[in-house]
Amino acid sequence: MAQACIFCDIIGGKIKTDFLYEDGDVVAFADIRPIAPDHVLVVPRAHHATLTDAAGDGGPALLGKLLKVAGDLGAARGPEGGYRVVINNGAAAGQTVYHLHVHVISGRHFAWPPG
Repeated sequence: MAQACIFCDIIGGKIKTDFLYEDGDVVAFADIRPIAPDHVLVVPRAHHATLTDAAGDGGPALLGKLLKVAGDLGAARGPEGGYRVVINNGAAAGQTVYHLHVHVISGRHFAWPPG
C-alpha cells in the first residue's frame, strides 16, 4: 500500500491550495511553513519521492521544467530578482516530504554557507 503524500493530495484537489503556477506537469504554491517572507514550492504532478528517483527516463526534461518554473517565479517574486532555490534530497539533507519539490525562497538576506 502506498504511503499518503500531502503533495499528491494537494495536486489531486483533496487539500485546497491556490496554485501560483500550474500546467500539465508542474504546480507551484506557497509553503505552509515558510522560512522566508516569500517561500514557494514547485512540485511535479507525477510522484517521485526524491531528486534521485526523478533522474530516470524523462527525468532530465522534468527537472529542467521544475528549475525553469522556479527561476521564473523567483525572478518575479524576489526583491531585485534575488532568490534562493533549494532541493533537499533524503533525510540527511532535511527532506521531510517524500515527493520531489523545489523551494524558491526570497524576501530576506541569506547567509552562505546555508544551514
